[in-house]
Amino acid sequence: MSRDPGLPEDPSRRLMLKGALAAGALTATAGVAEAAAPATGTEATPYTGTKAAPYVNPLVKQRADPHIHRHTDGFYYFTATVPEYDRIILRRSRTINGLTTAAESVIWRAHPTGDMAAHIWAPELHRIGGKWYIYFASAPSDDVWKIRIWVLENSHPNPLKGTWVEKGQIKTAWETFSLDATTFTLPQAPGSARAGETPTGTRYLAWAQHEPGMDNNTALCLSEMANPWTLTGPQIRLSTPEFDWECVGFKVNEGPYVLQRNGRVFLTYSASATDHHYCIGLLTADADSDLMDPASWSKSPTPVFTSNDTAKQYGPGHNCFTVAEDGRTDVLVYHARQYKEITGDPLNDPNRHTRVQKLGWKPDGSPDFGVPVADTATTGGE
Repeated sequence: MSRDPGLPEDPSRRLMLKGALAAGALTATAGVAEAAAPATGTEATPYTGTKAAPYVNPLVKQRADPHIHRHTDGFYYFTATVPEYDRIILRRSRTINGLTTAAESVIWRAHPTGDMAAHIWAPELHRIGGKWYIYFASAPSDDVWKIRIWVLENSHPNPLKGTWVEKGQIKTAWETFSLDATTFTLPQAPGSARAGETPTGTRYLAWAQHEPGMDNNTALCLSEMANPWTLTGPQIRLSTPEFDWECVGFKVNEGPYVLQRNGRVFLTYSASATDHHYCIGLLTADADSDLMDPASWSKSPTPVFTSNDTAKQYGPGHNCFTVAEDGRTDVLVYHARQYKEITGDPLNDPNRHTRVQKLGWKPDGSPDFGVPVADTATTGGE
């Protein structure tokens, strides 16, 4: 979703940016990280004896930057960016396919003026410390590209009920273009947390931001958290666009999301402009390493998930992960278009549809993304 008209966008002038794993040693507010339930997709839930139905694609039409949270209440909760960029929506279903026809509720609307009035982008729903939180990006009405990260909180057990309270802006090291926040917890004993249990460990926020003095649109940042809306600092830079495939149209690393498996932490992200060049990259760290040390992370030199002419799926990106109904199978969630040619600004094209498919695993324990699957002809239901 990155766009800042004040930053370079001509790919012919792009510079190869080195030091993608170099630290940006920065400061924020001190504090102690809050222990909370694992983020969706970080730990497999117990086997339920339920066989997952074949997935229907597209799962939800005209919903970009999708996020699906499988909660311990037995429901899948879905939120995403709407084409009007003016509200946050939520659906729930007991099955993934059921999200296609599930009722959609508007749980928050953009302000008519002032802060949080424009470019409502990429909401994510997380359960932390017995409350629900939504992280999203927005801009003020008088400066629609002054995009920052904001947080909503709801203490009701059902996020479709209760009151969503605005907790304010997440303050990062700079007042610059920032978006696509996600949060996760690294347990003290990686892999030991079970569904419904609260792991002891450190909570992190990962997000995309333009760093002053850097020749890019956005890089990926990481910080520990004092609570669900406050960073402790320091803030480090995990990755910046350096490869050609990260710099087409815009120099972008954005949309981070974490999956913890096989003793490692896998962090996916999206790169380049939001047309058919949009694709997914991958960072990897050992689960027992210091995640706040940029040297702990390695970066794939090639994208791990890209457009596919055979399947006719273009610009796959801004992904998350969830777990299938069987409690074992990892599922990749992302958006893509069904065509390559776009008239005008890709951000004004509404047809980025939410899609899902099984995530495979390689013999070395790393994720196997495969290729975007073709559309299916059937319709879903609960």
